Amino acid sequence: MSNEINNTSSIISKVWSFCNTLRDDGVGYGDYLEQLTYLLFLKMADEFSKPPHNRKLPIPKDYNWESLIQKRGADLETHYTILLRELSQAKGVLGQIFFKSQNKIQDPAKLYKIIDMIGKEQWSTMSADVKGAIYEGLLEKNAEDTKSGAGQYFTPRALIKAMVACMQPKPMKTIADPACGTGGFFLAAYDFIANPKNYSLNKEQKEFLKHKTFFGNEIVAGTRRMALMNLFLHNIGDIEGDTFISSTDALIADSGLRVDYALANPPFGKKSSMTFTNEQGEQDTEDLTYNRQDFWVTTSNKQLNFLQHIRTMLKSDGRAAVVLPDNVLFEGGAGETIRKKMLETTNLHTILRLPTGVFYKQGVKANVLFFDNKPAAKAHWTKEVWFYDFRTNIHFTLKKNPLKFDDLKEFIDCYYPANINKRKETYHPKTNPEGRWRRFTYDEIISRDKTSLDITWIKDKSLTDLDNLPDPDVLANDIIENLEAGIESFKEIMLTINGK
Repeated sequence: MSNEINNTSSIISKVWSFCNTLRDDGVGYGDYLEQLTYLLFLKMADEFSKPPHNRKLPIPKDYNWESLIQKRGADLETHYTILLRELSQAKGVLGQIFFKSQNKIQDPAKLYKIIDMIGKEQWSTMSADVKGAIYEGLLEKNAEDTKSGAGQYFTPRALIKAMVACMQPKPMKTIADPACGTGGFFLAAYDFIANPKNYSLNKEQKEFLKHKTFFGNEIVAGTRRMALMNLFLHNIGDIEGDTFISSTDALIADSGLRVDYALANPPFGKKSSMTFTNEQGEQDTEDLTYNRQDFWVTTSNKQLNFLQHIRTMLKSDGRAAVVLPDNVLFEGGAGETIRKKMLETTNLHTILRLPTGVFYKQGVKANVLFFDNKPAAKAHWTKEVWFYDFRTNIHFTLKKNPLKFDDLKEFIDCYYPANINKRKETYHPKTNPEGRWRRFTYDEIISRDKTSLDITWIKDKSLTDLDNLPDPDVLANDIIENLEAGIESFKEIMLTINGK
């Protein structure tokens, strides 16, 4: 075991040291990840095509791994560029991995070194945990790199794990994420179901988990590529199979897919819009309002559209956990209509108020909404909504004090996944006014202005207790978060004023 751990750390350090070498040449984490993805895929395909696997794979002989390792210098660079172009035309997972692929490593000597590094390892025999740890580490680094903008496709893994722990997905059930980023929700759900402490899976259940459980959408080609590779390295899906991550915009139409669970953190930014070049050659934007018969209301608010879409995707007894920004809880007009409909047609039983400083994009104030879909009925399905205030007087920073899974343990205990009907409040108006877990009835919520779910009750200590202020860097971070949130809101107002 210690030998495997040593081997793992040496592989990880090799992969990382290359990343740092390339950064000196101006190749960022994202570009390195992409090249690593192409080359790893080819090497693993090569391993699978040989004994003992002997799998027939759809990679042309002229453009396989063997074709790369025999070349050097300018020949290598030219051949690699052609290989990427040719494989991007392929079908299935192969074509999706190489879609719009380009060589970002201009120095042939460094390209050869990476090929050599990958070539020295037997990746197909390496455990999924090891391969996954290498790749997930790089994805997280890429998310931290603010210049790349990749942070908006990366949900903190501690939060994802906590959401899955509350949902407790079962074997032989389908799971969807209509904006799946790099596949974090799929991996956490897979780990939960595959964990022998949770379930003892038979052969049929293992097959279903690997090939038939997950359905996703990701419209950004580079992010979709990373998601496919991330899942493949974790032993989900197959090289020769079809991809279960679609490149289409999930919001355009109801695909007809109905699933048991939806887990998602839809992209940030309130407006759904597309950018185009007008007759004057200027960049212009146009609001996208999706004309969907299954939606309760038509709006260009992306977050509200995703919420409606996710409700459509669920089977009549399907369950969802979705990360959504504060505006979904209080916005009037379409927002109010959707909240009322959610309370009527689903059991919107839990809202987790998230703190700032946990997402890679700053200025995000978000919540997790947990709801169960229900068949049509005359009475409203939601009888009460349980709130966990994980925001007031709580401070996280990405670098010094990042969110950890243990930080969410109390919430998971309060959520009480075993039986949500047996929950107990920790809040009490007299004995524990600071209790973070509180219940509100349907009547209490419906009587609030605009049916607002933007509820807080704990005193904000930073406004009253000047002797116990948090560290200066936490305060500074809070100020930045609030400024960023203000700027985002202001941008939305300006876009509305300008009619764009």
